[in-house]
Amino acid sequence: MKRMILCVLLFLGYTTAVTAQDAAVKRTPEELKELFGYCAKTDLMEKYKFTAEMADKVGEIDYWARLQQQSIDANTNETYATAGELQTEVIKRYKAIHLSDEQLKGLLDIEKNKGTCPATELVFNKKFDTLSTARALQLYKTLHRKPLIDKLGINGRQADMLFEIEVWKEKEAFDISKIPETDFNRIRRTVAMSHERDRRFKVVGLSDEQIAKAVAFFNEKQL
Repeated sequence: MKRMILCVLLFLGYTTAVTAQDAAVKRTPEELKELFGYCAKTDLMEKYKFTAEMADKVGEIDYWARLQQQSIDANTNETYATAGELQTEVIKRYKAIHLSDEQLKGLLDIEKNKGTCPATELVFNKKFDTLSTARALQLYKTLHRKPLIDKLGINGRQADMLFEIEVWKEKEAFDISKIPETDFNRIRRTVAMSHERDRRFKVVGLSDEQIAKAVAFFNEKQL
């Protein structure tokens, strides 16, 4: 087990849940901790059967290790002189939360795929800079009303409500796109927008399966 944990940590390098962009802009440990909650935590729970408590503990260890490494790099750490000493302590902390081999593999897989995090990826349509809400709704209804009804098995009123939600989302996404990529608020607002869209979808009466189909439909049917 110790050898496997060491192997995981060597791969992780204290970069769990960091996308290529986030590494490039040098996110703070606090921002990376928040990012962990948006990205890696969900994957750990859904794919590798981590409990919420266990995933949170992984995030705390990751955050703590970043702070320690930061002080080691600055020669201000009073406890650990080298990254190797820190790694030994991190191994102990991972062992203390009793991760299974499959869960350790999950950490490794997340590191390999750290360039993707759908919750934080902003996709926006430049047309919505000038396209009015009324015109966008008209286009959606003319082009996609019947296909959406057939795809989701919903009624016409529900379809119209979904178009209203999608136009709101597109307007919001374009507004968020104006925030510099180095500003972490861009990520916060992107995540909040996604959550709000899902909440509105549920108000319309969609099931989780229908929500997934609606998101896929609108990703494909761009104006």
